[in-house]
Amino acid sequence: MKNFTYFNPVRVYFGKGTIARLKESIPAGARVMMTWGGGSIRQNGVYEQVASALKGHPVAEFGGIEPNPRFETLMRAVAAARSEKIDFLLSVGGGSVLDGTKFIAAAVPFPGPEPWDLLSKHTPVRAALPIGCVLTLPATGSEMNGTAVISREATREKLAFGSPLLFPRFSVLDPESTLSLPPRQTANGVVDAFVHVLEQYLTYPAAAPLQDRQAEAILLTLIECGPRLLASPDSYDERATLMWCATQALNGLIGCGVPQDWATHAIGHELTAAYGLDHAQTLAVVLPALLRHQKQQKGEKLLQYGERIWGISSGSEEQRMEEAIAQTEAFFRSLGVRTRLAEYDIPAEGVRGIGARIEARDGKIGERRDIGAEQIDAILQACTK
Repeated sequence: MKNFTYFNPVRVYFGKGTIARLKESIPAGARVMMTWGGGSIRQNGVYEQVASALKGHPVAEFGGIEPNPRFETLMRAVAAARSEKIDFLLSVGGGSVLDGTKFIAAAVPFPGPEPWDLLSKHTPVRAALPIGCVLTLPATGSEMNGTAVISREATREKLAFGSPLLFPRFSVLDPESTLSLPPRQTANGVVDAFVHVLEQYLTYPAAAPLQDRQAEAILLTLIECGPRLLASPDSYDERATLMWCATQALNGLIGCGVPQDWATHAIGHELTAAYGLDHAQTLAVVLPALLRHQKQQKGEKLLQYGERIWGISSGSEEQRMEEAIAQTEAFFRSLGVRTRLAEYDIPAEGVRGIGARIEARDGKIGERRDIGAEQIDAILQACTK
């Protein structure tokens, strides 16, 4: 296990009725901009609870942030925040709304003419407006980390950036706010959290048995709660379990001192940018193909994963690795999430060139930095079969 620093300043309010904690969390006199997405918060009662808690504050609103938040939309919010002299941002929605809000927070005080440089040129975040979060869709873990992923329509890019300055000051996690989520979004949340864990776990041994066991606990819990939640969508306890799993999957704890992969995410982001697939849909497509391509590099951890998560203990090493991948793919499909590009009507020729684009921008990816354009293209071609 290598040296690490763990930094997480987020105060979490978890449970029923916690939206009321906004009253004590936002500084007195703050000029607040509430950001939200497609308007579901007006239908499930969250909007009214937030509005009640914000009484006494000057509040502006910016709605319409997309599931893959777009730079073009967010720049309108930046202009409004500057005009209204906003000094506190409150994200009310899922991880995409919060990701978009993180970009707004960094872009409002950005001194240069092109805030996209924060993503495309990795320009450091030097200042940011403070952020609070009311989470209504568990998936991304953005409520307890300082990273965000933003899309740009004009260039068909989907890029990530981050900074300690972008951690929310607080996050309100009331599982009741997720009870109205449709099956597709619920299943996406399970897949998203599951793959977040695997990106930090399925690499190579790093003498980190505690982090391994913590990761395995999240995986086993998701395997249990995902199907139960889809069968009983009104279960508060199952909603709460998924919400906490998704937060723990990407708050940095299980990744302390261990190698991390993130190649599945890098490839998946390109598919979302090109075809508009849900983030979790791309992960479910790419991960099985990537694991098959990287079986030898990931062999020790893949065998451990198969035994500890899926109970696979007999057969040759090759058979056990393949069975672990097959069980993972079957789990995604059991949630109703497809695992082949052809099922989204994306042909093999439609993904050519993605590997070269990723390598030109990011270099080689993966925990060993050994996945380049040739390997990415092979993985994507396997996704089409």
